Amino acid sequence: MQAGAGTPLKNESASGEPDPSSGRSHRPILLLIVVAAIGYGIDQVTKAWAASSLDPLHPRNLVGSILRLHLTRNAGAAFSIATNATWVLTIIATVVIIATIVVARRLRSRPWACALGLLIGGALGNLTDRFFRAPGGGRGHVVDFLELPHWPIFNVADMCVVTAACLIALLALLGIGVDGTRQPLTTGEDEADESDDATDDDGRHE
Repeated sequence: MQAGAGTPLKNESASGEPDPSSGRSHRPILLLIVVAAIGYGIDQVTKAWAASSLDPLHPRNLVGSILRLHLTRNAGAAFSIATNATWVLTIIATVVIIATIVVARRLRSRPWACALGLLIGGALGNLTDRFFRAPGGGRGHVVDFLELPHWPIFNVADMCVVTAACLIALLALLGIGVDGTRQPLTTGEDEADESDDATDDDGRHE
């Protein structure tokens, strides 16, 4: 059946021109998926290599003594936090992933797409270890192998999650929403000017 003469075709505006926002709105979602897949893939590949190639008793220097490869099995969260709450951490990671996917339905911002993609990729990377590494069943130990001086041993998934948290905090500070809108940043001077304008307007109306 053909569309009527006055009815715009799909992906066209009322003026008959193609609607550029119809395809553009899906780009942040695709970017999120790509970032999440890359983060998750790098995490799993490096963990598999570390588990098969590194000796826990013999750490290797990667960049002098600044960055070392030191294989450990972590029952806790990022940076070996809450090692006695593995099941709780598994539930939290699952909730974070589901909540992030729900929020992503309103996604129109590329920076937010990168942040949420890193968050999903990192959370999913460690969650995979919880279910598929010993002892398994949601209680598996996460493979950590990157060590800095005076810092807990971590992995690529931890890096993704921490980077995502920093990026989300920055976007919130700048007033950039998930949907791409930006809230104006008001300063004390702006608020004072608005107050003066309101006072002047009240004086003129008297």
